[in-house]
Amino acid sequence: MPDIDDERAEIIFYGLQNIIGEIPKIFIMLGLAYLLGEFKLTLITFLIIMPYRICSGGFHLKTHIGCIITTTAMYCTPAILSKYIVLDNFTKLITIICIWVFAIAMIKLYAPADTENVPILRKKDRKQKQILSYIILTIALIIAAVINNQIISNIIIIGYFIQTCTITRLAYKITNNKYGHEVYNNTSTVS
Repeated sequence: MPDIDDERAEIIFYGLQNIIGEIPKIFIMLGLAYLLGEFKLTLITFLIIMPYRICSGGFHLKTHIGCIITTTAMYCTPAILSKYIVLDNFTKLITIICIWVFAIAMIKLYAPADTENVPILRKKDRKQKQILSYIILTIALIIAAVINNQIISNIIIIGYFIQTCTITRLAYKITNNKYGHEVYNNTSTVS
């Protein structure tokens, strides 16, 4: 398309690569969940966590097998644990408050947690994703506090805690990732 410049074409190409790369991983994750007998709850977990992950970001693994294993664990673990954890109302409320405080601090420090491959460099985009992270987190945890379905409540609590952990500096260090905005902002100030 002649009316699209090289930079825009590169962005479109990268987006298509990600979509084509992510779809098989999602199908593999759901296939493994099906084999584990957890298809429905894993799909629900995926749909519940995804809006928060899109806004808050998080580390990405460099190999497809590592990504598949981690993605499967990230969505199957809350689905499986949610059936077995029973919290009384007081304990549930205290857990939600602790996760909310932890997540708010981590969002303030790290969200949106980008990567070198997908840096978020525009301040406006970073601020918008950070605000959306606060909003989605807060709404989800309020739902977890008031919903009568213990399993869905647990999926939100466990899933949002795990997702918040994926944006932390410790998670980035363990997975050998770098925050993209730090890499590119540091190189642009040196140049």
